[in-house]
Amino acid sequence: MNGTALIVEDDHYLHQSLSEALADAGLKSTAVISGADALAECEKQQPSLVLLDLSLPDMDGLDVCRELRRHSVVPIIMLTGRRSDIDRIVGLEVGADDYIPKPFHRAELVARVRALLRRANDYTQRLPEREISVGQLHIRKDRRTVYQGEREVALTPKEFELLCALASRPGEVIPSKQLLWEVWQYPEGIRTRTLDVHIGRLRGKLERDRKNPELIRTVPGVGYKLESLA
Repeated sequence: MNGTALIVEDDHYLHQSLSEALADAGLKSTAVISGADALAECEKQQPSLVLLDLSLPDMDGLDVCRELRRHSVVPIIMLTGRRSDIDRIVGLEVGADDYIPKPFHRAELVARVRALLRRANDYTQRLPEREISVGQLHIRKDRRTVYQGEREVALTPKEFELLCALASRPGEVIPSKQLLWEVWQYPEGIRTRTLDVHIGRLRGKLERDRKNPELIRTVPGVGYKLESLA
């Protein structure tokens, strides 16, 4: 696996160990210590992955993530010493693809990086259709693009995979446990709000009124379905 990664971390002592972990995952890395530098560097080099610490000297990592998501779908893994569930949920809501609390094992970080990049790079090869159209939605899997009418919709890798899973069976109720397995490979029985958070993010980008969704419907106690709206 080839590519580049951006490390956004103000602890200089962590730079070397993170760089070595990323090298194990097949990535060359660059390190910056501030949010402003992270935004500038992402625009300059367009990395394959961002490791983002939440506690930065000039701005909160959550704000960095929000800003990146305005124009980029780069996979983002948040690294933080904050351990509350609220921080984890907010991190996912603003656009992170994964969230790893400190301290963490190097092997776990390498495994998560590899898994995230594998899903982002190989997802299109696991599905036979190159294009899916559902109402005003037009999805190109080979290009990883989504249009709603003439408007291009920027989605994170996980959001894209989730939308493809829903769009592959329009009008069909897909159980939550099935979506968790297809998109995240979470085994049955796991308790997580990951799916709900990502559904909320998709609705925020696709629905006219996310509080009264017409496109992505919830079927209480079962799962979700994608409606074909003209």
